[in-house]
Amino acid sequence: MFRLRHCLWIVPVALGLVSCQTTPPPAPEDPLVLKGEEIFFNETFSGNGRTCGTCHRAEDNFGLTPAFIATLPDDDALFVAETNRDLANNFENPTLMRKLALIVENQDGFDDLGNNFNMRGIPHTLALNNSIDSRDGPRTGWSGDGAPGDGSLRSFAVGAVVQHFPKSLNRVDGVDFRLPTDEELDALEAFQRSLGRREDLSLPIGLSDETVARGQEIFLDNTMGKCNACHFNAGANADPNLLGPNAGNLNFNTGVEALPDQPADLTGEKNPPDDGFGNPGNGEFNTPTLVEAADTGPFFHNNSVETLEAAVAFYNGDAFNDSPAGRLIIGATGSGINLDATQVVAVAAFLRVINALENLRAGRELLMTAVAYEPSNPRQAVLIRRASFELEDASQVLRGGGLHPGAAAEVESAMSALADALGSADPESDVRLALRRITSARSAMET
Repeated sequence: MFRLRHCLWIVPVALGLVSCQTTPPPAPEDPLVLKGEEIFFNETFSGNGRTCGTCHRAEDNFGLTPAFIATLPDDDALFVAETNRDLANNFENPTLMRKLALIVENQDGFDDLGNNFNMRGIPHTLALNNSIDSRDGPRTGWSGDGAPGDGSLRSFAVGAVVQHFPKSLNRVDGVDFRLPTDEELDALEAFQRSLGRREDLSLPIGLSDETVARGQEIFLDNTMGKCNACHFNAGANADPNLLGPNAGNLNFNTGVEALPDQPADLTGEKNPPDDGFGNPGNGEFNTPTLVEAADTGPFFHNNSVETLEAAVAFYNGDAFNDSPAGRLIIGATGSGINLDATQVVAVAAFLRVINALENLRAGRELLMTAVAYEPSNPRQAVLIRRASFELEDASQVLRGGGLHPGAAAEVESAMSALADALGSADPESDVRLALRRITSARSAMET
């Protein structure tokens, strides 16, 4: 049994020591959350073989990227449009799916499938607890109207089954799929709300790297980056000081649709303009959280920008500054956003580091939950693997920006320890080592 279940490991980096304090064992996992997880990854709702986890992969930050799609076998349920003749036309675009991780959405109805559709990326499902509520009601999906009925996260699964799970384009309940029960909807909502952060940051935070710290200053400065106005504390909610109390998660027309040479358009595939929220749409899209941005690209609703640095730089351009959201910023602050290249890099570096810190927080939380289980319980390995995914993301995010190489090395050492733990009948020492490395990596990035 893991002795870690009965103690909290504290790592004073300067001494390189590990001490143990008596603390209660981690709280057991919520049965409703566990039920929701089982449904999310395994329930097909009598449809075409897809599950929620077909598109929202735990290994890929509960989203889906072209790089991950390229690793999948051709018989994966994601590619059902290529194997089911009843779904061969107007269900998915295999070219855009495989190349750009874009899926078909009929958010304005199923009356004209050949023309009435949009191609959208698959948003991650992390930190939903902090990114749905607004003064105008719940916001789900890229344009904030992804759920039928009351628009809630609980109802989102109903729309997802109808859109993505049918055996044929007739989409008849009881024939092409079955709708989730109330109990299943409760469980799915509980699981999704359990993913990622359950509270926002409180910026500014102490950061050890000068460029990263400067990026935070620019991010928070309403005369420079102006990022905090819509992404308060790097989250998905608006700054209540600028946009009113309880503004929450808002929609804006930021001009992304006006970008020239979008990757999907360059393929020659049919790609109708996306009019965003409503029917007919008003051109607005939902504000995403930024803490998780660095490891969840490509960016924007149509995966039109590949890198984090390019996504930050977008807000310097005419497409944004001439958009309704850009004009709102100009009216509120007296000028548009005009960052130099070094400032763009600094903001992106800040976003990379807070993402990596969140990866480490999540990884540690998963490991501390894992140690509540006996090694013989398969749940322990599931949680250790998910912690490994978080650490891999942290390494990639830091290495991708040339940031904190020492911390990245500590993270990679923790990953190696977890790989050993997964192959061990008694993984205590390996998990203990991983936790020490995680603490050391965090200490290198924070002050």
